[in-house]
Amino acid sequence: MRKNQKAKLSGDALDMVAERFKILSEPMRLRLIYSLMDGEKSVTQLVEETESLQANVSKHLGMMLDAGVVGRRKEGLRAYYRVTDESIYELCDLVCGSIQDRLEADLGRFSSAVSPSS
Repeated sequence: MRKNQKAKLSGDALDMVAERFKILSEPMRLRLIYSLMDGEKSVTQLVEETESLQANVSKHLGMMLDAGVVGRRKEGLRAYYRVTDESIYELCDLVCGSIQDRLEADLGRFSSAVSPSS
């Protein structure tokens, strides 16, 4: 699909899109995805990297697993998670790039507003 081209989506398809954005709308889940961008990690590693409780990490990983965003591999008593939906990386790059552009523009406006005149 080209940029700004409107896709033909049914009501059910739009509901699925909304569910995907809903999964990505929670900051903890974004932290987990960000951590998993480095590759597969155990729950213990994710708990350490996100500085969160194991129960909270497991809850959010379960939601993302159900949504098909992450996959799980069990090895003994440990569970390892990885991002399975590669489009998440593109979406994160797009949104992060847009936010970075906005912050840089805001900083530029702020800097010129407080700069002393010559």
